[in-house]
Order: sequence, then structure tokens, then C-alpha cells
Amino acid sequence: MTARIFVKLILAVMGVLGVALTTVNLLVTPRVREAFLETLERDLAGKARGVTLLLPAPQSEFAKLDRAFAARVTWVDASGRVLGDSEADPSAMDNHRSRPEIVEALQGRIGSSRRESPTLNSPFFYVAIPYQGGALRLAVPSADVEAQVSKIRNQVLMATTLAFLPAVLLAAFFARFVSWKLGNIIEYTRQLAEGNFRARLKGQGRGELGLLTGKLNETGEKLEFMMDRLETEHSELEKLERVRKDFVINVSHELRTPLASIQGYTETLLDGAIHDPANNVKFLNIIRQNTERLTRLTADLLILSRIELGQQKFKFASYYAQRLLSDNVDAMRPLAAPRRIELVLENAPETAEVFCDAEAVHQILSNLLDNAIKYTPDGGKVFAGAKPIDGDRMEFYVRDGGPGIPPEDLARLFERFYRVDKARSRALGGTGLGLAIVKHLTRAQGGDVRVESQVDRGSTFFFTLPVQDLGLAEYGAVQKELTVQ
Repeated sequence: MTARIFVKLILAVMGVLGVALTTVNLLVTPRVREAFLETLERDLAGKARGVTLLLPAPQSEFAKLDRAFAARVTWVDASGRVLGDSEADPSAMDNHRSRPEIVEALQGRIGSSRRESPTLNSPFFYVAIPYQGGALRLAVPSADVEAQVSKIRNQVLMATTLAFLPAVLLAAFFARFVSWKLGNIIEYTRQLAEGNFRARLKGQGRGELGLLTGKLNETGEKLEFMMDRLETEHSELEKLERVRKDFVINVSHELRTPLASIQGYTETLLDGAIHDPANNVKFLNIIRQNTERLTRLTADLLILSRIELGQQKFKFASYYAQRLLSDNVDAMRPLAAPRRIELVLENAPETAEVFCDAEAVHQILSNLLDNAIKYTPDGGKVFAGAKPIDGDRMEFYVRDGGPGIPPEDLARLFERFYRVDKARSRALGGTGLGLAIVKHLTRAQGGDVRVESQVDRGSTFFFTLPVQDLGLAEYGAVQKELTVQ
């Protein structure tokens, strides 16, 4: 009898466990599929935005995009005609204007669908984004999607099965206790399946069931951490997207002003002003000045792009800090002389060295000294120097006698295109990118930047450089925060 009761009890527990596993499977699988498809849609949309940086590209390059982004890439114009595809000949493909995901993308939204591809005769998951009046679409086979969903589901079921095994062993000895404990565990797994990852099991106790409770709580904590991190990453992606849009708007605005001036004065000259000796040279000088401004802006944008894409080449070596300062100050004296501005070099220790790229430091100091000269009144002084700090860093500084910077502007001073006095900055010929380049070049060499300023009492810009090799890559491994304003 004891054996029969034991067998029945074990069978009853096994039946309960079987029901629990079935319930978990029914609850988890749809949610896993839904969550995975949402994540996959965001991932493919993000990859599509990355592909746009490489377009337009010849058809021969589309196969490389397929390998690089692990997805089929298709480019469609506003009429639905396929301009490029990574797995098929565009000229042999049907018009895509009626495809559900393309319809959404042509209306300015991110579109997605799951269906069979008429071209490849196999089911795919498609995600399309608007691009240049048309659409850019990425696709992955539905079989891959289902395989991932099945893998996650199996892992959840396996973990649940293993978690319930100790209950089977203890059921014969602690029937009532086990039934109560299992009820709590089943309820907890249900909450996990519904997405309540903040729930926790109480009464951990000792023994196998206590260990099971602890592991399930640990699983819940990990799931909660993963969900929080996903939400944080989503917020960061949204922030980066806002930064990208602001950057495009700012660049368009900065280009529009000089281009409009060049076009206007060119048309005036063509309409007859070229024969006007009183204005033709003046107009040509204005055109030249705006051309130089465009050249500076383009050069600064290229520098920022190379740094953020990790393409800026650095040649790190040890240099005397005093020599770096004196060379840059001497190079800037002709710029300061017409306005009788004195450049004062405050000596750094003669034997002090920094480990850096000399060209990058030259550009940093040139930008800071150029700004200091621009904002210092005629007949004033600009100071430059360096001093060791913390034993492993050297801090350089440039101090001007300008109007100073309001406290509310200091936090954003190193952002792209940010100007304290927009009208004056443009009048002085600035592109609005100099301090952003200073920040990026400094951080790429393992240093940092800061500024101290008081209104009507001038400003002092500081940047640090390491005195020893930090092991940075010769081609510049840029820190993640470089793309964040």
C-alpha cells in the first residue's frame, strides 16, 4: 500500500508538473514570439539605417551588404521599382509598390510583414524604412525566426523542468508542504510568463526547494535586469536618433547660409554687376569668404566623421609638452599680431613629456588659441601653458581675456554647432565645430576637456593628456561617449 500511495503521489506530482509545463509553454511561446519579433523589427530597422550610410552602391556591392548586415537588402524607389537587391537581379524582380511593408515605408513609417517571397519562393520576415522618397527593406528567413523562438521556448521549458525536479524527490515525504510550495512556484512562473519580472518568491528556506526558490528568484532578477537594460538601450537609440536628426538639421542650416550668399552674389555679377568697378571686387571677396567658410565647415565635418567612425589615424609617441606649446604659440603669433594681442607662453616643466599624437594636439591647441584670439579685445593677452596633475596626466590650458561665458551655456559648449552668441560666432568665421573637435580628439587620446569661465572676466579651456602609453590603438579606438552630445 505504501508503495502504491508513493507511486500515486509521484504520478500525481508528475501530472501536476506536466500541466504546469504545458501552461508555461502556452503562456510563454506567444509572448516570446511577440517580444522576439518586436526586438527583431527594431534591430532590422537599426541595421537599415546603417545601410543608408553606405548607399547609393552598385548592384555588385549589395551581396556584401547581405553578409555585413546578416539580412537580405532591397532598395526600392517611390514608384516601387527595385533599384538594388542583395540576393536577386533587380531588373528581373516585380514592382514592390503593393508589398505591405513597402506601402508603410512609402507613407513615412516603419513597415513589417511576414509572408512568402515571390522572388525566392520562401517565407521571410520583412522590415522596411523610408529612404530618399522610396524604401529600404531588410529581410530574414521566417525559418530563422521560428528557430530562435523555439530555442528560447525550449530553454524556458528546460529551466522550468529542472527547477521542478527537486519537488518530485521531496513529494513523498512532504506532500502538503510540497503542494503548497509548488503552488507558489507555478504562480511565480505564471507571473514571469506574463512579464512581471519584479515578482519574487518568499520563504526561501533550506533544502532543494529552497535552492529552487533562490534560483527562480535569481532568474527573475536576471530577466528584470535584461528588460531594464533593453529599455535603457531603447532610450539610448532614441537619443542617438534625435542627435542624428539635429545634426542633419544643423549641417543643412550651416550650408544653406553661405550657399545662398554665393548664389545671390554670383547671380548679381552675371546680371551685370561684374562690370561695376565699385562693387565687383567687393562681391567677389564676399563669394571667396563664403567659399572659405564652406571649405572649413567641410573639413571639420570630415574630421568629426573620421574620429567617430574609428578611421582617424593616430601616431602615438612621447613628446615634450613645452615643445608642443611653443610650436603652436609661435604658429599663431601672425594671427594675433594685426590686433596687437600678446600670446604669453607660461612654461611647462622642460622635461615633462606626454604620450599623444602631435598632429592631433596641434589641431586642439590651434582651435583653442584661434578662439582665444577671436574673442580677446585688441591689445589684450592670451595665455597658454601646461602643468602635471595626478602624476600620470599633463593638463594644458589656454586662457583668454574675452567676454566670458554664461554658466547656463557651459554644459553644452562642446556640442556640435552650439554657439553662445550665434551672430558674433558666424561674423568671426567660426563653423561651430571647433570645440567638438577638441573634445573628440582629446578623448580619443585618453584625455578629457573642461572649461572655467566668468562673464566679463574671460575663459580658460583645459585638456589633459596621458604621460604614458595607455595602450590605445594606433588608428584611434574612440570612446562610446563621443557620439553623445
